[in-house]
Amino acid sequence: MSSTTPLVLAGGGSLGVVQVGMLQALVETGLSFDFVVGSSVGAINGAYFAARPTLAGVAELAEVWCGLRQSDVFPFSLSDTLGSLLHQRGHLLQPVAFKRLIRRALPIRRIEEAQLPLHIIATDLLSGAEVAISAGDAEQALLASTAIPLVFPAVSRDGCFLVDGGVCSNTPIASAVALGATRLLVLPTGFGCVCKEPPQGLVALALHTLNLMSMRQLVRDTELYAARAAIHVVAPLCPLGVSVFDFGQTAELLQRAREQTRLWLDVGGLEQSRVPDSLQAHHHADMVMS
Repeated sequence: MSSTTPLVLAGGGSLGVVQVGMLQALVETGLSFDFVVGSSVGAINGAYFAARPTLAGVAELAEVWCGLRQSDVFPFSLSDTLGSLLHQRGHLLQPVAFKRLIRRALPIRRIEEAQLPLHIIATDLLSGAEVAISAGDAEQALLASTAIPLVFPAVSRDGCFLVDGGVCSNTPIASAVALGATRLLVLPTGFGCVCKEPPQGLVALALHTLNLMSMRQLVRDTELYAARAAIHVVAPLCPLGVSVFDFGQTAELLQRAREQTRLWLDVGGLEQSRVPDSLQAHHHADMVMS
């Protein structure tokens, strides 16, 4: 019996560039996928890949990432902060810069235009339910999937208020299985296991904490759904000394991820159905590495 194999992409802030390096190595081997499911930054990478699931498409995505700066995603200013406090808004930023980035970079306008079926995961802010968006305006869906609570406003869609998919399912394994997957290839982002201190700033710390919660969720869901589908998790970078708020090392991370994924494939990663050790809670004593 043939298997149904989706590509499942996790969230992880600036570490989303790691997924692009993984994609380069995977596509080079000739792998193909039946559909794509992504959450948070994984939804952005997933949408681009679903639109252009080729080596050329992944190369274009890599160029976008290598040109990113923190201000392209999080353009914080004193006026924004004061305005949020004075007007008692529930968020610090309007996603103006992020909208501009999506409109400039994303090759599709509607989800149905993608070459591969695409499912973007968001969270219902009132019920906490996982919401899979499989049709409609791609920009709106991505803004919902990446609407980090307290940072960006919730997105109103079909009578629901939607926020970051990472709140309910940062690595949407459950959604992929519900959509009929029998074999999953999961692309995590990893975490800064050699960072010596917590990141500075409220948003950076919140993203770091959410990412740690998400990695624990990934481990749990991989074990939970192992009886229902073959789940292959690509090993993330380890050791890693970069926070999810740091956009200053994208080129280096991309190259490392590409090379490490090639090695993972060479040692039979696609035949392994277990959680990589690098995703388990751990740290590296007396080591600092990017």
